[in-house]
Amino acid sequence: MHRRNHRRLFAAAAASAVLAGSVALAAPASAEPVDSSDVRVTVDIEEIREPGVLAMTVAADSVALAEDGSTLLVRQFVGTLPTVTVTDTRTTDEVPEGAAWAVLGSATDFVGDANQAPIGAGHLGWKPELIDGGDTGLVSEGEEVVTVLDEPTQPGNNVGLVDQELLVSTFDSGAVAGGEYTVNANLFLRTPADVAAGKYTSTLTLSLFE
Repeated sequence: MHRRNHRRLFAAAAASAVLAGSVALAAPASAEPVDSSDVRVTVDIEEIREPGVLAMTVAADSVALAEDGSTLLVRQFVGTLPTVTVTDTRTTDEVPEGAAWAVLGSATDFVGDANQAPIGAGHLGWKPELIDGGDTGLVSEGEEVVTVLDEPTQPGNNVGLVDQELLVSTFDSGAVAGGEYTVNANLFLRTPADVAAGKYTSTLTLSLFE
C-alpha cells in the first residue's frame, strides 16, 4: 500500500477510536423508581436547664459608723451591716448529701488617713440579726461577737471580727434548698477614749462556704 494512503487509514482509525470513546463516556439516562416510600424523622429537643446555684449578695459595698453610746472611758461608733442575702436555686437532688452552708466575716485593722496609729480589728464587733430565715427553722444567725475592750457575753467571744466569725448558717443545705434568706448585723467599734481623731477605714470580708 502506498505510504500516503497508509497514513490516511491510520488517521481515520484514530478518529474512529476517539469517537467511540466519546460515546462510551456519555451519561446514562436517569432511571425511574419502581416504587418509593417516605420516612418521617422527628426529634424532641428539650429546653436547656441550668443547674441551680448557691450564691450570696450584699446590698451595699460600704457602711459608715457614727458615734453613739460613748462613755468617759470608751468611745463607741455604730452602724448596720448592709443586708446579706443567701439564695439557693438548687433542687434537693442537686445538693450534696450532708452539706451545710455558712456565711463568715472577718475584718482588717482600721487604717487612718493621716498616719494615725491603726485601730485593731479586735475593736470591731457585731450582733447578727436574721431578717428572713424561711419556714423551716433551719437557718439561724450567728452569736454576738464583742470587742477586746468588753467582757465576754458568751465564753470567749470578746475577740472582735479578727477571724471568720459566723453571720448566718444552716446545718442542712438540702432541707433549705430552693429558698432565699436574709440577715444583717449591728456593727460597733469600741476604742479607748484617747483614740486619735481622723478618718479610718477597714475592710469587712464576707464569705459563703459550703
